[in-house]
Amino acid sequence: MSNYRRMRVAGGTWFFTVNLENRQADLLTRHIAELKLSIQKAKQRHPFQINAWVVLPDHMHCVWTLPANDANYSQRWRAIKKAFTKSLPEHPIVWQKRFWEHSIRDERDYQAHVDYVYINPVKHGLVKSASEWPYSSFHRDVRNGLYPADWAGKVEDFQAGERKAGG
Repeated sequence: MSNYRRMRVAGGTWFFTVNLENRQADLLTRHIAELKLSIQKAKQRHPFQINAWVVLPDHMHCVWTLPANDANYSQRWRAIKKAFTKSLPEHPIVWQKRFWEHSIRDERDYQAHVDYVYINPVKHGLVKSASEWPYSSFHRDVRNGLYPADWAGKVEDFQAGERKAGG
């Protein structure tokens, strides 16, 4: 049995990828109201800042910042996953056991990961531009003046959450 260890940084900013067990399922978008409620409940109990989030049918990417004295993002993911699963009629096996996390190192790393979050529906061929995808905090960031409404990025500039050199 492997001994998996996660990095802990109190008050850190993190990029996450969380997948459904069945990568052909559409539970996350089909049950978006339940997912949003699950996130709200987790945030009330264990606060965190949502810097960016996109929900696709079978997975989601997000960037969070934890409170200054807290490094426990796993607790938050457990709460979200548990509440979402319980909200489904038959409580199926929903989630892959683990998730992928990356500690944001600096402003350039932060921007590359937020861009990756927002370009993801385009990368997967679900829409032609980020503004067309409804399940994204991109719309909030447009309203706040952080992105132009017509931002599309270039899909070829993004791979595995990292911006290619020179991109």
